[in-house]
Amino acid sequence: MSTGTGTGAGTGTGADAGANAGTGDSAEAGAGTREGASTRGTSFGETMLGTVRLDGEDRTRRVRLDLRVTADRVMRLLGTTEARATGRIRIEGWADDTHTDGELEISPLARRRIRYRISFTAGGRRFTLDGWKSVTPRRPVASMTVLPFTLYEDGTEAGRGTLRFPVTTGLLPFLASFRFPRHEHAAPLMAPRWNGEPGRTEVWYTTITDPATGTGLWLHHELTAPADGSEPYAHGWAAVFPKDAPVRHARFGPGKWTPGEAGFTADGVAAVPGRLTGAAGTLRWDLAEQAADAPLFTFPRWSWRRPLLPAAQILPAARATYGGSFSYDDTTLTLASAPGASARIYGHGNARRWAWLHADLGGGDVLEIVAAVSMRPGLRRLPPLVFLRLRRGGRTWPRRAERTAVGWAGPGRFRAAIGLPTWTVTGRAGLRRIRVDVTQPEDRTLALDYTDPDGSPAVCRNSERADAHVLLERWWFGGWRTEAEWTLNGTAHAEVGTR
Repeated sequence: MSTGTGTGAGTGTGADAGANAGTGDSAEAGAGTREGASTRGTSFGETMLGTVRLDGEDRTRRVRLDLRVTADRVMRLLGTTEARATGRIRIEGWADDTHTDGELEISPLARRRIRYRISFTAGGRRFTLDGWKSVTPRRPVASMTVLPFTLYEDGTEAGRGTLRFPVTTGLLPFLASFRFPRHEHAAPLMAPRWNGEPGRTEVWYTTITDPATGTGLWLHHELTAPADGSEPYAHGWAAVFPKDAPVRHARFGPGKWTPGEAGFTADGVAAVPGRLTGAAGTLRWDLAEQAADAPLFTFPRWSWRRPLLPAAQILPAARATYGGSFSYDDTTLTLASAPGASARIYGHGNARRWAWLHADLGGGDVLEIVAAVSMRPGLRRLPPLVFLRLRRGGRTWPRRAERTAVGWAGPGRFRAAIGLPTWTVTGRAGLRRIRVDVTQPEDRTLALDYTDPDGSPAVCRNSERADAHVLLERWWFGGWRTEAEWTLNGTAHAEVGTR
C-alpha cells in the first residue's frame, strides 16, 4: 500500500505498540475524523540576559533565559493574552534547566504590563521566577525590554535580579520567530476511534521523566478487537525505571471494554484529556497532564483522519508536563512539571520489526521517530520505512511527514539500522541532514510480550531511560556545518520491537 506520493509500501508504526501493517485492507477508510475545530494561535521566541543576586550571597550571577511562548489565540494588543512558556534558564554556577516552563500574561495596553512566571529546577529544588515589564508610553523601549524579577522557593524569596532584552542583537530574530499556527486541540484527538471493526488495536500511552529523581515512567492503555470477531477487551500496564534500582512493571486487565467519548477507561484505569489515574499490582498513579505544545502528526495527517494505512501514530501534544503522584513498592514520586508526552496509535497490530524514539531536546524542541518493517506479504524483506519529525523553534522539519518515508527523490533518503543495544537513523531533506544514535542499556530496558488481534506474538524492549545523540547539519557554501546538536543521558524514551 502506498504512503502518499512515493512507491514504497505502507508500514506500521512502532511507538509503544509498533502498529502493524496487518493482514486486512483498510475497511475503515471512510471513517470520519474525530478531530476538533482548529483555531489560529501565536508563538514566538524570546531571549533575555541579565543578573541575579541570590539571598545570602554578596555577588551577582549572570542569567540567560531562552523561552518559546505559545498562545491558543492570536495575540490581542488591546486586550490580555494568556500564554504558555517553555525553554531553558542558565544561572552562572548555579542552575542550567532545559525544561523550564511557566506562563505569561501579555497585556501591554489593557493592564500596561507583561508578566512572567517561570518555574525551574536548581540543585533538585524548585524555584519560580516572577516579574513583569511595566509598560509606559513615556519610556516605550526601556519599559518593554527590562524585566525586574524575584526568585521564590515555596513562596519564600530566594533572590532578586533584572533581565534585559538585547534590542541590538535580538530584535530581528525576535520578530522573525513569530508564527500564527493553526492549532488542533488535543482533547478530541484522545477520543476512541474504534468503530466495531474486528482485527484492530487502539493504544493510548504516556512516557514521562521525573527531573527531580531521573526516574522514567511508562503507562500503556490498549483496546484489542480480536480478528475472529470475539469480544473486544481492554488491558495495559505501568512501568517505572528508577535511576538506581531495577525496572518494575505490572499489568492490568484484561477487562471488558466500555466505549466512552473522552479516552480510555476500564477497570478503574483512565487516560482522558488532562488526567491519568489507575493501579496495577503495587503501582499506583494519579497524574494531571498539561499540554505544552500543539499536536504532532508523526505519520501523514490524512492517515489519522482517514485510516488508509495499516496504522498511524500521533501525539495530541508534542510535549506535555505532568504533576501528581506515582507510587511503587514503598516509594512515592511527587511529580512537578515533569516533561513527557502522550501518544495514540490506531491500526491492525504490531509491525514485523520497529523502533521508536521520543526525545525532549529542551528549549521547546522535540524529536519523534518511528521506523518499521511491514507484516504484509512481499513487504517483509524491505528495509524499514522511517517517519521522523523534528519540532525546533516552533517549526516542524521535514514539513511533510511523507518526506522521510518516501522522499521527493525516492525511497531511501532516510534509513534506519534497527538493533540493540544501539540503533541509528540517518537522513536528508532539503539542505539539512540528521543523524540519530539511540542506546538502550540492557539494565534500563524492559522486555514485554505483545499479542496482535490475530493472536500472533511480538516482543518489545522499552527503555524510558535511554541515551540519544542527535546531530543536525546544514549545507552551507559547499560543505556540511553543524546547525544543532543534542545529547540526552537517561532522558530519551525509546523502544525496539521484534518477532
